[in-house]
Formats: sequence, C-alpha cells, structure tokens
Amino acid sequence: MVRRSLLFTPGDRPEMLRKAPESGADTIVFDLEDAVAPGRKDAARETVREVLSDPEFVPDCEVCVRVNTSSASIATDLEALLAHGPVRLDSLLLPKVEHPDDVEALVGELEQFDSGDADIPVLALIETARGVLAAPDIAAVPETDALVFGAEDLSADIGATRTDDGTEVLYARERVVLAAAANDCSAIDTVFTDFGDETGLIDETEFAIQLGYDGKLAIHPAQVDPINDAFTPTAEELEWARDVLDAKRDADADGRGVFEVDGQMIDAPLIAQAERIEARAAADSTAEDGSPDS
Repeated sequence: MVRRSLLFTPGDRPEMLRKAPESGADTIVFDLEDAVAPGRKDAARETVREVLSDPEFVPDCEVCVRVNTSSASIATDLEALLAHGPVRLDSLLLPKVEHPDDVEALVGELEQFDSGDADIPVLALIETARGVLAAPDIAAVPETDALVFGAEDLSADIGATRTDDGTEVLYARERVVLAAAANDCSAIDTVFTDFGDETGLIDETEFAIQLGYDGKLAIHPAQVDPINDAFTPTAEELEWARDVLDAKRDADADGRGVFEVDGQMIDAPLIAQAERIEARAAADSTAEDGSPDS
C-alpha cells in the first residue's frame, strides 16, 4: 500500500469530502474525531456514510475513516458506516491507541457486520505516552497495517512544549518507526501544523524520511504535493539504486558478498537502502497509475 501522504478532511463537510481525492493524496482520511465538534458527530456520520455509499464516488486512492476514541462512540461510528449496505472503505484510523487490546476491540466490533468488513486494515494512531511505550506490541497485532505518530497530542499528554526542532518528541518519533519496522508495517509521521510554511514542511518531511518513515499526515491539500515529492526518489537516487542492485546480481553469481559501484564499496546496509529506493519508486509509479491496491 502506497501511503506517502494521508490527508485529513472533516467528516461534516460533504463538499470537501468529495473533493479530497483531487488533492493527489495517497490516502484520504474522513475524520469523525478531532475535526468534528461534539454536537456535529451524528451529522458527520451521516455525511460520511452518504459519500462512501455513493456509486459515483470512485476515488483512485485509499479511503480511510478516523473513528472516535471511546468504545461506545466507535460502535456508533461503525453502525452508521457499515450497517446499511456497501460502502467504499479501505481502512480505519484508530486514535489514542495505548494497548494491543484497543486494535483487537475494533476488529471485534467489525466482526459483527456480515459484509466482510472485518478484514479492513487498521492504522493505529500513537499519540500518548502509554501508546509510545506499547508501540511494539500494538504493531504486532496482525490487523495493524500502520503505526501513525501524533506529536501534538503526545506533547499535551506528557506536558512537553513543542519546539521547531522537535527534540521533545524525538525519542517517541524514533520508537514508533522502529516498532513499525520490526513488525513489517508502515510508519506514518506526524502533521506539520503550519500549512503555509512549505519550506518547513519539506524540511520536516525529509527528516522523517531519514528516520525511516514511509509517509506523513497532511492537514491541508497544499501539503500533499510537497510530501509526495519528498517521498519520491530523485532520478539520481533511482539510478544509483539500480546500479547497486544490478551489481549485486553479478556479485551473487560470483559468490561475492561485497562489491564496488562507482568507487563505493557496497555491503548489506547499502543494498537494503537501494532496495528501499527502488520499492519507493515503484510505489510512486503505481500510485500515479491510479491503483490503491499495490
């Protein structure tokens, strides 16, 4: 699954929901939680259901819904979305995940529906101290398809002051990406809140890539293209990766574990880097072809 960019859209704004696929985001997230005022929850559920059940709504990206946090609210969300016929729903974003049981409880709720929706993958939002500490166990749940890091709520939870360089959340940011990598699921980085600062967004996205993240949250359509571009390898990076992998095939045939490419000694870590670059380029090509099922 290609998830370079995940764009949030308020669930009670039908015109924005229908336009969200035009942003170019790999994943559009229809939000029933933070983006919706408490008194608007029922209206948002109805609106999201209406859009997702519309046969003319056929986006060429992943369609995700962020549910609410309490078990009662989640049950109400799923009832509204799934109990009245088929909908276009590819994944669910579960906020405030603090324990593997949180994901398993959501999966249990899904199993109550007869439409096959129990197979919907879960994106687990890690945004509390408990969630960060439990991230490896959360990622190990089979239905967890991605860990999503939420720096803003985490900072509030631990009483940290947000800074431009983000040192106050760096340990948590690294722990989340390590937990995801150890369990072969995607890692999605936190939002960049100043959607008018494209340079800052690019810098932070490039840092997330250095940490090992696979994608990044977006809160405004203007953030999508810079995020996608940052996660797409340059022509030079792709050429280097292909040269390395071509040379590896020759080295394998000769029984050599270490080899040279353009004066650089290549070993297992650089081979892994080349494989990631090629996979990311292939994912970008698939996304441009309009297939969300890569």
